[in-house]
Formats: sequence, C-alpha cells, structure tokens
Amino acid sequence: MTKATGKGRHNLGRGPGRPKGVPNKTTQLLKDAILEAATLAGGKGGLVGYLKNQAVKNPGPFLTLLGKVLPTQVTGANGGPLQMVDLSKHLASLSEQELEALESAAAKIAADGGTAGADQS
Repeated sequence: MTKATGKGRHNLGRGPGRPKGVPNKTTQLLKDAILEAATLAGGKGGLVGYLKNQAVKNPGPFLTLLGKVLPTQVTGANGGPLQMVDLSKHLASLSEQELEALESAAAKIAADGGTAGADQS
C-alpha cells in the first residue's frame, strides 16, 4: 500500500526491501546455473576448459567477453608503463594445428573489423 504525499510516495506496512548490493535471488540462481553448465561442458578442464574451447571455436565472441572482464585502464607493474613482450618464443612452441587456428581467428577478426563471430551463439 502506498500513499502519495507532497514529498513523493512512501511505502506503508512494507519492509525496507533488498539491501543495496545484494543481487536478486533469481539473477544469482541463473548466474550459478550458467557457471555450472559451463563447468560441466568443460569436462575434465572444467570452466577453464570450456572457455579455452570457446576461445578457439568462437574467437570473436570470446574476445568480446574478454574485453568486458579486462580492466579499462591498463598499467604495468607498480603503475609503470606496459612492457612489450616478444611472443615469437611462445609461438614457436605451438603445434601446427594451434598456429593454423590462431592464424584463422586473426584473419577473421581482421576481415570483420574486429567483430568476427560476434553474431554467433
């Protein structure tokens, strides 16, 4: 029951509601279910295994997800500048199949202007 007053509406006979910062129970249940499904889909690798699989199979959406979880402002160690890393030694250790998958994903992203796979589910 609410009553309109000159200062706005006031709730009468109701509690204060959910405290700030506490997620809706339905939202939390859905998030938990999604994480559990992804963990199970990853098999022995669990959630990380699932995400690794998606990074290879669906690089566009995976990179979109990655962009959402990375900080928006990046600095190096102790707030200093970022350091450049030579990836050639890491690339040399990849299998031919991994290199082909990486090359294919990079080509798709470049061809789509950075949105490769964004419309895939």
